[in-house]
Amino acid sequence: MALSANLFLRQSQSLVMTPQLMQSIQLLQMTHIELIQFISQEVEKNPLLELASDDADLGANSSSGGEPEANVETAKVDDESAFALSSDWYEPGQANSLNERLDSNFDSALSDEASATRADAPELLGQWKSMPGSTGESGEAYDLDDFVAGQVSLRDHLNQQIPFALVNAGDRLIAAALLDHLDEAGYLRADLDEIATRLGNELADIEAVLEVLQTLDPPGVFARSLSECLAIQLRQRDRLDPAMAALVDNLELLAKRDFNLLKKLCGVDEEDLIDMLAEIRKLHPKPGSGFEGGSLETVIPDIVVRPAADAGWHVELNADALPRVLVNQNYATEVGNNGATTDADQAFLSECMQNASWLTRSLDQRARTIMKVASEIVRQQDAFLQHGVDHLRPLNLKTVADAIKMHESTVSRVTSNKYMLTPRGLFELKYFFSVSIGSAEGGDSHSAEAVRHRIRMMIAQESPEAVLSDDDIVLSLKSGGVDLARRTVAKYREAMNIPSSVQRRREKRAMAKATAI
Repeated sequence: MALSANLFLRQSQSLVMTPQLMQSIQLLQMTHIELIQFISQEVEKNPLLELASDDADLGANSSSGGEPEANVETAKVDDESAFALSSDWYEPGQANSLNERLDSNFDSALSDEASATRADAPELLGQWKSMPGSTGESGEAYDLDDFVAGQVSLRDHLNQQIPFALVNAGDRLIAAALLDHLDEAGYLRADLDEIATRLGNELADIEAVLEVLQTLDPPGVFARSLSECLAIQLRQRDRLDPAMAALVDNLELLAKRDFNLLKKLCGVDEEDLIDMLAEIRKLHPKPGSGFEGGSLETVIPDIVVRPAADAGWHVELNADALPRVLVNQNYATEVGNNGATTDADQAFLSECMQNASWLTRSLDQRARTIMKVASEIVRQQDAFLQHGVDHLRPLNLKTVADAIKMHESTVSRVTSNKYMLTPRGLFELKYFFSVSIGSAEGGDSHSAEAVRHRIRMMIAQESPEAVLSDDDIVLSLKSGGVDLARRTVAKYREAMNIPSSVQRRREKRAMAKATAI
């Protein structure tokens, strides 16, 4: 066969991962904070994009993105109820009716002094409106946060005590260096040798200053380990005897609940060990946690689920978690007609318009996808929303993906770091997906999370005389229709940090004796 070059015309379809498509995928799995940061960067780069406020006037020449398509219910106030509320307030001319209803004389209460006060009310109201931040003619809301006292941090609290505890200026310099290595829990995370070398002091001087700092409030601060933290608190309570010191030095045995070995090391009997454990429970393992730390990020739900009037569920996207982005068409037209004269300017304006349109479409598609996935999850987990975690159904990504005609990877991205606010509480969307456990009677399968909840409730309700073993839990679950192996029960119990039946029996009896004493 002779080799020759030929031309063929062929038509095919292929999916190309363009930069915009990759950003759309990333946009789908972003959290609320990441989404806000990304949009802020895009608005800073693109002059045609604007962030719309809650009271922004959406003109006919502007297009928005990220709007949820959900049936949002609007609360209505009954006119009769509003009239009844307004009639409860005192108005001039109503004194006689109020006297008859409440059997009181309001005429005597409205004295000349009170009348003078009412006469001064307009002047006081004018002063109030003139205050910064108050609701006046400008319509700006009065912000009470401006008058809230600031939170005292752990560093500020210790800085107030150091001048009284250390008189020498050199010791205060060492204390400031040690304070810089204090974490939020109040522990010292530093190498004393390194600090001594950096400051040019002897190690004994650093240790002497540290010993003074460990006497400050809160008790246990500047400790280098949990054992030292507990020892400092016990020393300040005058409870650090040799037996208690041995207990604090062997906290790993206490974590393993090896009480027999602890009694030997401490040289005490069972009753004394119970008293010592009760004393340990009164201590604070993180002395600095009660002070203002870093900024806390509040979880904002992406989906809100409420009971509907037709005994169903009303699912909507949370407007607070959906940033509204507008494309300023008027500005684009004005710049295109008057400002953009060169080809480079026209190309830049065209690119900005394409990016802005893409962002609004991507935000709208993101909102629609989240809404579809959340609605299907609510439909699948209707029994959980009505009756609780015992009725949580086993669910996987493929079931939801097949129901809404999407790929499993898309559902996985949607459910990552997204939260749903339900009448049962706030849950991550991943919470509703759990492994299926077979039924002992051949009925419907059970969710692994529901089975773990049953195990937790059974152990919580057991008495010291009737502690359930893993075999007992297996039999109890089997009688309830759950077919589970003993090793699986042990795995679930250990994952929930629940000790074995022998350890629980010992602890419950010890607690019962301590309560009786």
